[in-house]
Formats: sequence, C-alpha cells, structure tokens
Amino acid sequence: QVQLVESGGGLVQAGGSLRLSCAASGSIFRINAMGWYRQAPGKQRELVAAITSGGSTNYADSVKGRFTISRDNAKNTVYLQMNSLKPEDTAVYYCNAVVVTPSLIEYDYWGQGTQVTVSS
Repeated sequence: QVQLVESGGGLVQAGGSLRLSCAASGSIFRINAMGWYRQAPGKQRELVAAITSGGSTNYADSVKGRFTISRDNAKNTVYLQMNSLKPEDTAVYYCNAVVVTPSLIEYDYWGQGTQVTVSS
C-alpha cells in the first residue's frame, strides 16, 4: 500500500503565492510520473502540472508561467510552487503518483486533496 500526504494549501490573496508538497510512502519500488490535479466546485478534475521521473514537465495552459512543478526523487516528494495566484485557481488540489511496487506492478495513487482558496 502507498500513501500520498499533501500539505501547503490555504487562503491567499490574489497575486500571492503558495507551495504545495506531496510525500509518498509505503511499498514503493519506483515512482514514474507525479502530478497535481485540481477540481473546482461544479467542474471536472483537471491536470495542473505533471513531471516524469527524469524531470520532464507538462503544464495546463492556464498556469504556464505562474506555476512550477518539481520533485525530489530521494524523498519521493513532488512540489507545486504557485505564484501570481488568481481567484480562478481556487480549487481542491490533488496529488497523483504512478507507483511501481516491489512486485513490479504499476498503480495509480491519489492524495486526499488540499484546499486552495484565492480571494480577490
């Protein structure tokens, strides 16, 4: 079993910054892609940013230039630095990890979500 524990959400004014962290623990042989998704009320969950084990990144157009995803492979942790936040960034942010277990089976895991609220 693998657990993803997120931290760093909160309330911030427009133009401010937040940094989200997500640490994976448990039966991990290797973590392939890691990413952040978000879901606003009444909307579908959407990809915000993703990063491969080699460091290649992918961002939603709406956050390019404002958000930066990074990871520490030694700590099995992924980060999301969010700058120039806008009210439309308000959502629950979920961490995702594609984990290879010691039995060499790949699973998709999700964190419990952390609320990010940006006030205008």
